[in-house]
Amino acid sequence: MSSPVHPIKVLLVEDDAGDELMTREAFEDKIRNTLYVARDGEEALDFLYQQGEHASAPRPDLILLDLNLPKYDGRQVLERIKSDPELATIPVVVLTTSSAEEDILRSYKLHANAYVTKPVDLDQFLAAVRQIDEFFLTVVRLPHR
Repeated sequence: MSSPVHPIKVLLVEDDAGDELMTREAFEDKIRNTLYVARDGEEALDFLYQQGEHASAPRPDLILLDLNLPKYDGRQVLERIKSDPELATIPVVVLTTSSAEEDILRSYKLHANAYVTKPVDLDQFLAAVRQIDEFFLTVVRLPHR
């Protein structure tokens, strides 16, 4: 028996407008889910700590994190998230163009929940993002605050 599907709030931390657009497209058929976007590491931390213009931001159920970001890079953001007891339980999927072994290893050492290299092909990119969303929506049990 499958458990009921609850809508989830996803924070996409992505500075590339094209990748943001493709991710939004991948989420379009998931009307019940809400996608929030932070365009650099500083904005991501402001969102998570509800600071500045993000004072009323919700706590995301899932974070899709690019590694190569301005201000604070994704590794710094990941380290802050996973070292904060209030945020550490939020699953973080690194979604990046880097397939470098050192980036993969470091991300897992910083307690990333998954590491996905962005496919270059549009259809493959959309499929990858939809699979991440579907996995966390229907298979994984997320903690509720």
